[in-house]
Amino acid sequence: MTTETTLHHRIDGPESAPVLVLGPSLGTDLHLFDAQVQALADRYRVLRFDLPGHGGSPAPGSPQTMSGMAAAVIALLDRLGVERFHYAGVSIGGAIGQQLALDHSRRVLSLAVLASAARFADPGSWPERAAIVRANGTEAMVASRPGTWFVRSFARTDEARRLLEMLRATTAEGYAGCCEAISTFDVRERLGEVEVPVLAIAGAEDPATPPEMVRLIADTVANGRFEVVEDSAHLLNAEKPERVTELLAAHLAATE
Repeated sequence: MTTETTLHHRIDGPESAPVLVLGPSLGTDLHLFDAQVQALADRYRVLRFDLPGHGGSPAPGSPQTMSGMAAAVIALLDRLGVERFHYAGVSIGGAIGQQLALDHSRRVLSLAVLASAARFADPGSWPERAAIVRANGTEAMVASRPGTWFVRSFARTDEARRLLEMLRATTAEGYAGCCEAISTFDVRERLGEVEVPVLAIAGAEDPATPPEMVRLIADTVANGRFEVVEDSAHLLNAEKPERVTELLAAHLAATE
């Protein structure tokens, strides 16, 4: 990916307010954060973006890396005239946030990572997943999301169905390219360089990024805090929006 890649985005909140950038999870779009925007857009200028090939962003035309996607976020911010910003992201969105804090440290005011990792589990399985999706589309992933994206009792809700429709709408190449970026992402040896305040939040029942994986981030950065949200899995900000928003709001207020 080059910095010329255009990411579809949406902005809510007062023009003069501090900027909060929100990065979504693999297979979702910027509407993953609707609850957080509703609660925070009176105090922050909230910028949400779609990953390549997700939502309104075009499918990528070149191999994906986490540093490349972080550069695309910076290019978007440059076009919008945003110099410094807070950042929060879920899963791959949180990995992009870590990359931003490492590669563009002077611009990041604070970082929140939700259900993310400094290195995701089973790196070799991600190219295999990419191949499956390229062959069969993102519908091939839908059946495996209950119990992973959200606890099984949540699967019967309208919100769960809305999240699965985001997955179905994701392009195969967009999903596959992000899988390949995840497979090569590993910043464990660099996390100590991150000096901005970091909030790491885990879903207590998340099999994709279990709490100990998320805790590693908070324990390794210079100024980290770790929280667990009960009765939630990978898309915890959609499952438990009030609790996640409460934690995020307190983190942002403490770093203002």
